[in-house]
Amino acid sequence: MLLPVILAGGSGTRLWPLSRLAYPKQFLALTDSSLSLLQTTLERLKGIETAPPWLICHEEHRFLAAEQLRQLQLQNASLLLEPEARGTAPAIALTALRANARGDDPLLLVLPADHLIKDEAAFHSSLTTALPLAEAGKLVTFGITPTEPHTGYGYIECGAALSEGSESEGFEVACFREKPDRVLAERFIRSGKYLWNSGMFLFRASRFVEALSHYHPEIVKHCRAALAGESRDLDFIRVGQEAFSHCPDLSIDHALMEPLSQDTKKRSAAVVVPLDAGWSDIGAWSSLWDLSDKDAAGNVTQGDVISLHSRNSYLHAQSRLLTTLGVDDLIVVETADAVLVAHKDRVQDIRLLVSRMEADAREEISQHPQSYRPWGTSTVVHSSGHYRVKHLRVNPGEGLSLQKHRHRAEHWIVVGGTARVTRGEEVFLVTENQSTFIPVGEIHCLENPGQIPLELIEVQSGERLDESDIERLKDRYGRK
Repeated sequence: MLLPVILAGGSGTRLWPLSRLAYPKQFLALTDSSLSLLQTTLERLKGIETAPPWLICHEEHRFLAAEQLRQLQLQNASLLLEPEARGTAPAIALTALRANARGDDPLLLVLPADHLIKDEAAFHSSLTTALPLAEAGKLVTFGITPTEPHTGYGYIECGAALSEGSESEGFEVACFREKPDRVLAERFIRSGKYLWNSGMFLFRASRFVEALSHYHPEIVKHCRAALAGESRDLDFIRVGQEAFSHCPDLSIDHALMEPLSQDTKKRSAAVVVPLDAGWSDIGAWSSLWDLSDKDAAGNVTQGDVISLHSRNSYLHAQSRLLTTLGVDDLIVVETADAVLVAHKDRVQDIRLLVSRMEADAREEISQHPQSYRPWGTSTVVHSSGHYRVKHLRVNPGEGLSLQKHRHRAEHWIVVGGTARVTRGEEVFLVTENQSTFIPVGEIHCLENPGQIPLELIEVQSGERLDESDIERLKDRYGRK
């Protein structure tokens, strides 16, 4: 049995301002496709006989992940929640141990949720090559055939070919290399012995556990303890938070593949299969420029853009008109609450901007003005001082939690549909063009009992307007 394991826990800060902590890049449609990167990863599995996929994500993104699975009609997929990010090694260990505990020993196809592969037939072909290797007990990684001396990727040095006279069938892994500088990357390319490290893997679940137990037994120990505290929450699988928090924060490369390749007695177990399929991890805005169709001046434009005498730039407008005049080699990304202007050569340093905003406690690094909730959407229209105006859209049959606020009052004006409002001991309907007021400290709830979306304007006023002022008393979605 082939079990896809989709790793969807990244933050994607190098694609700010589109990718944010509460809505990272794997949930965004960044290419010409209407599908998100996560959905594209799942669609890539079509034509391959697999078990229903397991998706691993942070619990803060669980409703985003569930909705995107629902859109693909993947009702049988399992959603495993990480209480906190501890790296890919513990995440994969959870799935391998859980599969073994159920009496199965599948081949795990581990795929990051935020990668792009243009040639799916080539991906399927490399997978076909890798399957007998994994069935024979090898720990297989996929190495991308490099197209340039890229400094944003790690590299894999290829050792002996697995089949004499056929390099396409794979190599023993000689060494893993961290992201090099330009000079070293050029040396790697000239040698012809290096592939880009894709972060994709294939191995038997029990074989992975066995190997990881040798180099990092503490990860296996704490993951077993976390699974012992497993519980169901709606459609989500939760593990014990305290036990999982004791796992070291390690990637599978650092925890297993690197020490395995350096172990003279065991190194033959680590193998790499070449993959030449138009791959990108879309780790920076320049990657999207590389991958996208360009006009005659070398520009990539998305949204409402007017560009004159501008060349080789990536221009993305999300909420208003974006104009450029006489610019070269720029990344310009506009959203409703932030604008990024960067030289293409500096996009790997966007993390420095994000760190600065984090130090300044800027909300723009974590939230978009529009945020997705299990009941619908919430969009900040205006915010200033002690008041904030929002547009709420509540889907039919859904509702907000029973809650109260200690520092703010709320005024609701219904502009579409019908609201069922709980305010203290009262329960009443509010219809279009009607309004109601929720005083500070009052227990309240908002629900949509109708068949069409409920739309309303919410005006908040008070000393604190952020999410920390929500005290949930009862929530149908299991939020605390």
